[in-house]
Amino acid sequence: MQCFNNRDEPGTSQFTGPSGKVMLLPEDDPNATHIMIATGTGVAPYRGYLRRMFMESVPKFKFGGLAWLFLGVANSDSLLYDDEFTKYLNDYPNNFRYDRALSREEKNRNGGKMYVQDKIEEYSDEIFKLLDNGAHIYFCGLKGMMPGIQETLKRVAEERGENWEEKLSQLKKNKQWHVEVY
Repeated sequence: MQCFNNRDEPGTSQFTGPSGKVMLLPEDDPNATHIMIATGTGVAPYRGYLRRMFMESVPKFKFGGLAWLFLGVANSDSLLYDDEFTKYLNDYPNNFRYDRALSREEKNRNGGKMYVQDKIEEYSDEIFKLLDNGAHIYFCGLKGMMPGIQETLKRVAEERGENWEEKLSQLKKNKQWHVEVY
């Protein structure tokens, strides 16, 4: 966490927030796959990514890969930027996927609340194949989301006969694993 403050100037405020390069969108491969998992306002960086991928005219970056967004919120009225994401879904069906997890409106396959980790588990075979082929995976939102996601990924890996700790280590080594939680 980095703190910016200029106490010598009247009317200035103190701002804090994450700093660093964890959540930068790698642009070295415009055909890469980006799996983005968010809870609540953690969707904000992904909105920026998607605008860059689909709306901005960038001379050296023309996105041709897959952007897959998983967004978890309590209710459908809490879906931030839903109209924008739905438009990308309609305009770029080969390059964008959008899955929502509404914990107070949907049930998972066991009859419990639907969280992002339940959506990850639902698509786990596809997600693991994408990761094996170099996909980037991002997590942003409340830090409380990570234990459930980590447990799900570990369980799925073990069901597939893989060692999750080794897989996670390799993902980090390959710079495919990006986490910014608060």
